[in-house]
Amino acid sequence: MTNQSIGNQFLNRELGQVEFNRRVLAQAENKDNPLLERLKFLCIVSSNLDEFFEVRVAGLKEQIKLDTPGFGPDGMVPHQVFKLVSEQTHSLVARQYQILNQHILPGLAKEGIRFLRRNAWNDIQREWIKAFFFRELMPVLTPIGLDISHPFPRMLNKSLNFAVELEGKDAFGRSSGTAIVQAPRVLPRVITLPNEISNSEYNFVFLSSILHAHVGELFSGMSVRGCYQFRATRNSDLFVDEEEVKNLRIALQGELPQRHFGNAVRLEVADNCPPHMADFLLEQLGLSRDDFYQVEGPVNLARLMQVPDRIERPNLKYPPFIPGLPLTLQKKKAVDIFQMISKNDILLHHPYQSFQPVLHFIQQAALDPGVVAIKQTVYRTGIDSLVMTALVAAASSGKEVTVVVELLARFDEEANINWASRLEEVGAHVVYGVVGHKTHAKMAMVVRREDGRLRRYVHVGTGNYHPSTARLYTDFGLFTCNEEVCADVNEVFMQLTGLGKAGKLKHLWQSPFSIHSQMLIAIDNEVQNAKAGKPARIIAKMNALLEPEIIKALYVASGAGVKIDLIIRGVCALRPGIVGLSENIRVRSIIGRFLEHTRIFYFHSGGAHAIYLSSADWMDRNFFRRIEICFPVLDMKLKKRVLVEGLNVYLKDNRQAWEMDSDGNYHLRSARRSKKLCAQEMLLMELAAKQTGGIAE
Repeated sequence: MTNQSIGNQFLNRELGQVEFNRRVLAQAENKDNPLLERLKFLCIVSSNLDEFFEVRVAGLKEQIKLDTPGFGPDGMVPHQVFKLVSEQTHSLVARQYQILNQHILPGLAKEGIRFLRRNAWNDIQREWIKAFFFRELMPVLTPIGLDISHPFPRMLNKSLNFAVELEGKDAFGRSSGTAIVQAPRVLPRVITLPNEISNSEYNFVFLSSILHAHVGELFSGMSVRGCYQFRATRNSDLFVDEEEVKNLRIALQGELPQRHFGNAVRLEVADNCPPHMADFLLEQLGLSRDDFYQVEGPVNLARLMQVPDRIERPNLKYPPFIPGLPLTLQKKKAVDIFQMISKNDILLHHPYQSFQPVLHFIQQAALDPGVVAIKQTVYRTGIDSLVMTALVAAASSGKEVTVVVELLARFDEEANINWASRLEEVGAHVVYGVVGHKTHAKMAMVVRREDGRLRRYVHVGTGNYHPSTARLYTDFGLFTCNEEVCADVNEVFMQLTGLGKAGKLKHLWQSPFSIHSQMLIAIDNEVQNAKAGKPARIIAKMNALLEPEIIKALYVASGAGVKIDLIIRGVCALRPGIVGLSENIRVRSIIGRFLEHTRIFYFHSGGAHAIYLSSADWMDRNFFRRIEICFPVLDMKLKKRVLVEGLNVYLKDNRQAWEMDSDGNYHLRSARRSKKLCAQEMLLMELAAKQTGGIAE
């Protein structure tokens, strides 16, 4: 197969991520969304781009530096991809700031929420800000004048900095003309003015504005010719050779501080930065003009995410909701979670339904004298985790507690290291998975003595054991005491903590051993049914689709007449709707209030309607370099719920659904006003608290 033909069949991953952020940015532009939520979407784009540059763009630049040979699946070499990424990201960022300045900030000002620039300060405000500078800022600022003995400093990743141009000589007769001021991270980036000096309900001032106004105070006797805020993004991918280190935790603890000082990959400056200063900063950071982003506003937009939480204006936010509970868990005030699970499998659909039963499952296990052992995987839990606190309590009380902690969960490494230490201190067995494979599976098992015998209870899910993200991400979680499923989960834990050959699993598929091959078998089964004239159907929902063999199998299935719907939030390398290749495949992306995180795989399977939930996307890393599980929904009522709540309602969405064309472009689906349907709003209405009818049944 030629490079050109490969490129005709696969779309580029990095360009797909830029396109995904365009869809998120459209939420900031959408006037149907509350104004403060639009500001959040604007911040989410900045946060997404930060990680995109820290990891994906950094990876591209490393490939270019090493002159990596060969083409990617899309038929492009790294420098081609980088050029296109740079062009499209510059366009995206320009639109982002245009929305901020022309829509979000004016809209907030009309609502009495103002971000005051220096030229808008009145005399009273100016005096308060000056006092604030001397009281709160000046004591922690360290200006660095650049000269032979003070070279350009090595600035922290994504820190807010100021390049200051000066005239005159200092006390030692020095006159380098340039200084750098870094704003410590302890300083707030947005300051609220007191009510008594505000001329509207909420007045905010950017830290950058205060520093601009008073930076001269840091350079006594010299004149400030210019002050320009800037921000450098650095390569933040950690490298730890797991084959070489003797203790992964100790190695990571040594590596984490270096994350803040990787090679620079992007420079952001404010619009007032002159060309000569931009060139100076680029030279110091070893960057080119392709890496340069000049913006009309604050260079650290992600830090505005804190602002909506400081504003009590419910009319400018999404309506609050209380997550619901399945009927089986509503019947008693004090629910015995194990008794409920022993009667029937229980399915939770977050965030529409509460994460509390998952917490209760672990907390009750920690306190229950009948529980003898708890085993759990940990990928992301957060700094203040009730789940982890319960596991610490369980180990402290003498229960056998085993926790598989993934130390290489990107940007959560430090929190996971701290929890691992606390667990070890109280006698828990802490293991770090398998060398070369991240443990991404979401599973917890409780072993309980009942009537003289041991019984296992299991929770498996598509999302992390993280209560905060459970309010923001859509995920499914399943409780079961099915003996065969529990035996499978136990087998996976045995693999993670011990040694030996992988045992045969009855219901679960597992990466890196069987998810990929089983998915290919399931797809081919639909192909054979279609060729035999039988009904054939595939519906899959996930975060990303990139793995070439799966994509090729879907193309074959399309050619055989299998109807395929893919609901993919993020990046999709498959090209849909190409005659002779993928005319039976539709791809859509749902972007809304909640981040779509669920992985669901439906196969018609000759009328058996097989439904699997998983922690794994269809990506190389999930199939071959991670420990993942994919588990079936066996209960017929719950299977119907997943099909209706997790797939069908999303296929009907015509409010937040973006349909993808064969070139990788997305188009927002439109509908007549009387026929509008928003999947997330419908699920909130049906599943949130005090709702007992409809699809929740």
